[in-house]
Amino acid sequence: MTDIDHNIPAALPAVNNSELRAKRQGFGRFNLEVRQHASAWYQVVALAGGVGAGLFIAALILVASGVGFSDLANEFIFSIFSTPRSLSDVLTQAAPLLIVGLAAAVAFRVRFWNIGIEGQMILGSIAATGVAIGNIGPAPLRVATMFIAAALGGMLWMLIPALLRIRHGVNEIISTLLLNYVAFNLLLHLLYGSWKDPKSGFPNSEQYEAVERLATVGWESLTYALPLALILTAVIWWLLNVSRYGYFTRVVQANPRMAAAMGLPVIAVTMGAALLSGALAGVAGFAISAGVEYRMTQGFFVGYGFSGILIAFLARNNPLGAVLVALCVATLFIASQSLQVFYQIPGSVVQLVQAVVVICVAASEFFIRYRIRRIHRGS
Repeated sequence: MTDIDHNIPAALPAVNNSELRAKRQGFGRFNLEVRQHASAWYQVVALAGGVGAGLFIAALILVASGVGFSDLANEFIFSIFSTPRSLSDVLTQAAPLLIVGLAAAVAFRVRFWNIGIEGQMILGSIAATGVAIGNIGPAPLRVATMFIAAALGGMLWMLIPALLRIRHGVNEIISTLLLNYVAFNLLLHLLYGSWKDPKSGFPNSEQYEAVERLATVGWESLTYALPLALILTAVIWWLLNVSRYGYFTRVVQANPRMAAAMGLPVIAVTMGAALLSGALAGVAGFAISAGVEYRMTQGFFVGYGFSGILIAFLARNNPLGAVLVALCVATLFIASQSLQVFYQIPGSVVQLVQAVVVICVAASEFFIRYRIRRIHRGS
């Protein structure tokens, strides 16, 4: 026996390999495991719990800002859904929100992180307004021409970051975000320059003529922007869930390298989703300019980029789920306007409420993907 052996205490307890491994891989007596399968009801309950927790915390924030619980119920439920005018305002607001949610969902399905939705909205509105100012096309088809121009404008603006990523490996998060500033300065250049309203002199485009506006459906102020958004939802749902292209997007989303090894056209699928996302964002800009404001203004796009990402995230890139989420976000928008007017709640508090809901839903996603299992002794 060596000298080293003599220095080892005789009463040293034996090390349990399983307990040591558990302490290294888990959290004390618990271990974090990837959940192999989560049933549909469990996912619904987890998401509902996340949304409920987010709304509860948001309510506490608003109460701390000076709004009573009874006033919250009045602003978010009774005042909005009790009158046809308020309900039509929610539906009018939901139309462009749904379209930008679809734009984000399409791109996210192939792991193309489109953060430049607002810039693509601006280019879509510029293209549509150019058609209106130039009186391009026959009057009966003017709105349809503006719709096509807006889609092409958003698509061409998206082509830049798509090519930068595919050919040069430039991160699309950076390129799409920076292009927002380029698009915004182009918008200011036009509105403070040749496209300034000649009648009022304000930095807005001149009002669209009647043939250049989306017509009302005959109920309050609701226009055909909402039916357009619902039609686009049905088309995108079919494209992503029924068509062969939708199957390709699911494979690319799951594992791009495996998709390439299987011989799938990964570049073409990614490019197609990116361009479609840009086209939808451009259509959203057209829906606001031709269906809400009836002109192009310098702030029509503010907040829609973040809201589109929020809608796609909460809906888990599901076009049908985006309908419900867009309605909820639209309700929040309309209620926040009342809160700002009657309770002097700043807009930053409204953005904080949205961020809280996103964080809580992200937490619920954690419990869907993982589970915590208690480690028993001797296992």
